[in-house]
Amino acid sequence: MSRPTLRETIQERPVVLDGGLATLLERHGHDLSSHLWSARLLRDDPAAIEAAHREFFGAGAEVATTASYQVSFEGFGAEGVDHAEVERLLRRSVALAASARDEVAPGGWVAASVGPYGAVLADGSEYRGDYDLDVVGLREFHRPRLDVLASTVGEGADVLAIETVPCLSEVEAVLAELDGTGVPAWLSLSAADGRTRAGEPLEEAYAMAADVAEVVAVGVNCTTPLDARDAVQVAGAHAPVVVYPNSGQGWNAVTREWEGRSAFTADDVSAWVVSGARLVGGCCRVGPEDITALRATLGR
Repeated sequence: MSRPTLRETIQERPVVLDGGLATLLERHGHDLSSHLWSARLLRDDPAAIEAAHREFFGAGAEVATTASYQVSFEGFGAEGVDHAEVERLLRRSVALAASARDEVAPGGWVAASVGPYGAVLADGSEYRGDYDLDVVGLREFHRPRLDVLASTVGEGADVLAIETVPCLSEVEAVLAELDGTGVPAWLSLSAADGRTRAGEPLEEAYAMAADVAEVVAVGVNCTTPLDARDAVQVAGAHAPVVVYPNSGQGWNAVTREWEGRSAFTADDVSAWVVSGARLVGGCCRVGPEDITALRATLGR
């Protein structure tokens, strides 16, 4: 009997995502201070990434989000890595997550992470949306990486996680590239105060996604738990909701450190689910222990 798809499962019940992969890697002593962030370990220490995926699955996650968030041909190209090697690293990110899933949680899923243009810039612009590219330029940026990761769906990955998108122009770009491919994906924005990070209405982003059959869920990630609550209510009017906020601490792009105290509590999950959340987890600074508590809140 074949394993149900993620789209099918979230029609029946909420599914637990993992937490902050980079956070867990840093906790285990890995230096992620370079502009490649956790993507560096795909090249230098892939076993550490697979171990982190196993730890999240062991904590109760049902979905592993791959370490491809900050992988780009441009970013690795600046390090002297050629196109073929970057493609191999993208595929490796999926293989590592799939291996961990098959070992620890055979019924689970793998989401191939597609980070925003701002992640490649490594200057915090995924939290501002003040890009120097228009929709055409953003499509050209995303297309090569999307093509590679899309080809892994059904061959290790189950869905694309298009995440931390800060502005409507990037929403338009990734949806245009996704439309008609038949590849399932969720669309998750970086938001604050009920708007995109660029100050645009979230409603517009989710309405755009409603016209693309490939989108299985819409929502937010790497926003504060408080902002997540409001965004879930908006997203729930359009599609099943994906929500995985950060701890509520602020990222300082200059010092490359998190500031403030954690506001992430598993109790928030109940309100998210009432508002339509079907994919729930955490982002930066959310660890395995938080995922265990989150799953317990769902009665799982």
